[in-house]
Amino acid sequence: MIKRICKTENLTGKERLAASVLTNDYNILLSKGTWLQRDYIEKLKELNIKEVYIWDERDVESVVILKEDLEESFTSKVKDILEKHTYCNNQELVELSHTADTIITNILEEEEVISKIFDIRERSFDIYEHSISICSLATIVALRMGLSRELVHDIGVGCLLHDLGLRYLTIDYTNHNIEELPELECSEYKKHPVYGYSALQGENWISNVSKNMILYHHERIDGSGYPLKATDIPLECRIIQVCDTFDEMICGIGCERVKVYEAVEYLKHFKDVKFDGRIVDVFLEFTAVYPAGTYVRTNEGEIGIVLRQNKQFPGRPVIRVIKDKDGNSIDIIKDMLVVNNIYIKEVVG
Repeated sequence: MIKRICKTENLTGKERLAASVLTNDYNILLSKGTWLQRDYIEKLKELNIKEVYIWDERDVESVVILKEDLEESFTSKVKDILEKHTYCNNQELVELSHTADTIITNILEEEEVISKIFDIRERSFDIYEHSISICSLATIVALRMGLSRELVHDIGVGCLLHDLGLRYLTIDYTNHNIEELPELECSEYKKHPVYGYSALQGENWISNVSKNMILYHHERIDGSGYPLKATDIPLECRIIQVCDTFDEMICGIGCERVKVYEAVEYLKHFKDVKFDGRIVDVFLEFTAVYPAGTYVRTNEGEIGIVLRQNKQFPGRPVIRVIKDKDGNSIDIIKDMLVVNNIYIKEVVG
């Protein structure tokens, strides 16, 4: 059973919520676990709620970096700490150093964490969930690169605080390409790394490594980033640049949200151009191109559901074919490491 996003217009009345539906002022409209009846769906449409999280109960084997209860707990903690923070009032933020260590410890306790392929899915934007996701992704990259525990810790702290500056903005940057925003709004958005860095510049409890990650996370090795257009970029900053770009794309921060495979293709396209190629390679080694539960079409015209990943082959999963090329319902398991003449042509859901 996996959690996935479903557009409200596609709900049938047979689904169960995998996350509570909240109003704009964060009151619970429908609780997690609620079975969605027709009248509930109509109410969601009336309120212009375009998508919800539902449980998908097919027999897929999803591999996640952090278990759902842990991720929710960490997200809640980070949210609580950051929402108490005001500019240059940083005492509460010290606790995030301990949170980073706890996340790293939980990742290290997972069996074969260094060799797994993880199912990372597109999702709705949440700044706190985004920070947890970046921390998890960057930790795996750092561990796979054999970096010291001290540096992994600093990377984790930098990730949890990298978007602190976004809390000082009033513009809407969710699911919008920032380059298409009015000039003043685009300029203001691009200042958020400076706002975050300035808020913590004088603090002694956070390392210079972590501070630089906050300032440099939108820089690019070809000088096309912001706010400094730097090209001489430290390793830890190059790590967060890759992880942050990927996660922003799949949840729609400063850009329109895309599918996982599209974010993967973007990193491949700009490898050794905007991003450090070594880091892109490490990142893509553990990132499933087609996460478990994804609907796909094969080159033979069949429709299938990704059931699980094949270790060391992120683009060649095991799928359950549910429709043949003529649209007839079937039920056949195909392992793309065994059946070599088929490949995934496109994602269809």
